[in-house]
Amino acid sequence: MLANRPKTKILVDGGDPSETLRMKSLIGFVDGQTTNPSLIAKNPEIQRLIASGHRLSSQEEKDEYKKIVQSISPLVGDAGVSIEVFADVGTRAEEMVAQGQEMFSWIPNAYVKYPCTHEGLRAAQMSVHKSIRVNMTLCFSQEQAAAVYAATQGSKEPVYVSPFVGRLDDRGEEGMDLVRNIKKMYERGDGHVHVLAASIRNVNQLLCSFALGAELATVPTKVLDEWAATSFPMPDQDFRYQGADASGQLLKSIPYKALDLNLPWESFDIAHELTTKGIQKFVADFQSTLRRSA
Repeated sequence: MLANRPKTKILVDGGDPSETLRMKSLIGFVDGQTTNPSLIAKNPEIQRLIASGHRLSSQEEKDEYKKIVQSISPLVGDAGVSIEVFADVGTRAEEMVAQGQEMFSWIPNAYVKYPCTHEGLRAAQMSVHKSIRVNMTLCFSQEQAAAVYAATQGSKEPVYVSPFVGRLDDRGEEGMDLVRNIKKMYERGDGHVHVLAASIRNVNQLLCSFALGAELATVPTKVLDEWAATSFPMPDQDFRYQGADASGQLLKSIPYKALDLNLPWESFDIAHELTTKGIQKFVADFQSTLRRSA
């Protein structure tokens, strides 16, 4: 069990309440949890239904997701449970918000996840005016994070932005640089957006999230198990992080950009191919197991 809690809040990245409970026993606490359609599709109960030959209707899909997050909700702390709307690249903001309003009512500690797209940012802007807590997911650029800040100004609750570290690493870029750059950029802001380091692949990335002062980090159970197995190391003043690919090649650094957070959110270049690919992957993973009814 972890003796000293880091300042960074630790969230479990997964869709299985039994694993959340196991992590809580292992670490001693769980601050929150992030879910998405891919993780929910991998939930053991969902997999059993599919294996039995049962195909879920659209309403059954929603009911199963609700049941899962309602089981997770009381197990976690004030970082809440992030629930992702079902959206493809063509989904309009109004449809996302309609889903978000319903999902937000499922549990008292909900955060609604929208993608870092034009429509996702419109949905976030509308949601904060409705006092819906939001987590902007699939963030791969500093420009996207700047747009999140600008679109959600005035939020009465913390807004999360989730830079995806591992998926940048996969294409040879230093994903932790994005976390570092966003944190530096937000130093000039009002603090309403919290950085949630996501797509964590190993313990060193988790420790780097702590060292960089990310407010939150969402971590797969596999990495949390590895952290526990090494007696929960923490970064000290001598901690140095250097990412590398599978062959040991050093990753390309991502330079910092001086961006004006006071500009309208629509003025930032938020297009990123990894955001589009991420949305497509969530849709494909979900539909591969949970066929929607006609």
